[in-house]
Amino acid sequence: MYIKQIIIPASVLSKLQWKHHVTEDEIKEVFKGRHKIFFAERGDVEGENLYLTLGPTQSGRYLSIFFIYKRNKKALIISARDMTLKERRRYERK
Repeated sequence: MYIKQIIIPASVLSKLQWKHHVTEDEIKEVFKGRHKIFFAERGDVEGENLYLTLGPTQSGRYLSIFFIYKRNKKALIISARDMTLKERRRYERK
C-alpha cells in the first residue's frame, strides 16, 4: 500500500497527545520505518476503508495506529496508542 501523505486533524492530534501521549513525529516515524498494515473494516465511503498499522518508533515504542486510506492515497489518522500484547505478537509474527 502506497501512502502519499499522512493527515492528522488538529482535534485528533490533541486527543492523542493528552490521552495516549503520542506525538505527530512518532506517528510519522512508524510509517517511515518497519511497519505492517492490516485491514480493519470496510469504511462508510466506498473505496475508503479502515486499516491498522503496527510498528516501532525510533525510540523503541511500539504503536498501533488506525487510519482511513483515502482514494487519493492519503492516510487520515483516526487514533494511535501503545500496542497491546496481542498486537505486539501479531506484529512480530507476520
